[in-house]
Amino acid sequence: MKVSLFVTCLTDLFAPDVGMAVVKTLEHFGCSVDFPASQTCCGQPAFNNGFHADARELARRMIRVFENSDYIVTPSGSCCAMIRDHYVHLMQPDAAWEQKAAEFAARTYEYVEFLTKVLKVDLSKLSLPQEKTFTYHYTCHLRGLETTGDPCINLLKQIRNARFVPLEKAEQCCGFGGTFAVKYSDISRAMVMDKVNCGNKTGAQEMIVNDGGCAMNIGGACHRNGATFIPRHVALVIAEAIEHAAAAANSEKIAPGEQYSGGAS
Repeated sequence: MKVSLFVTCLTDLFAPDVGMAVVKTLEHFGCSVDFPASQTCCGQPAFNNGFHADARELARRMIRVFENSDYIVTPSGSCCAMIRDHYVHLMQPDAAWEQKAAEFAARTYEYVEFLTKVLKVDLSKLSLPQEKTFTYHYTCHLRGLETTGDPCINLLKQIRNARFVPLEKAEQCCGFGGTFAVKYSDISRAMVMDKVNCGNKTGAQEMIVNDGGCAMNIGGACHRNGATFIPRHVALVIAEAIEHAAAAANSEKIAPGEQYSGGAS
């Protein structure tokens, strides 16, 4: 199965390890992954601030860049929602571009959505090196993608040594909202501190946050206020479990008598 990674601006600039983890996990589950190097912004910042003509040009560029891709997978719920919810409307009344936008949107998936709906992965054979506790922030845009039933939580629960702890107000916005955090900084600050306080109450070591903007906002508040957890994308957790399984398999292949013990032969 051929998959193209749409890494997004924030992931590329601030969390490239998430992009690499997405590739590692997709390849583990049998996908052939490419990365169209000419990809740029999906147009969401311009769209959210009313610059629809600029957003339209970026959307057309995205469609051209990925026109030969069978599937497009992104680790960001917000960028995926921009493509799926707004690209077709942006192209109106140009029927030809509306059709292209609709076809592009139909091939675009958020990472967890792709794992669960398309690949239908089973993570029950994977394990983390040691027990770790997680909680989960359900980002606003994921709800827009109708990812009902908490598929990310279900994936986490499949991995051995991953213990899930529910988060109070899990569906409450973290206060990022793109330029909302800049325009209404006081309100945003209060919202993210509420999120951090709820995270601290869980006692979890990590909070799964599958959106670059939310992860930056929550992570910054954690850093400034000494939180007891760190935000992390679920792709990093799954990649860690895959690496642990590979290391265990390699260790079993080496018989004790074959291990190098040093000294002269």
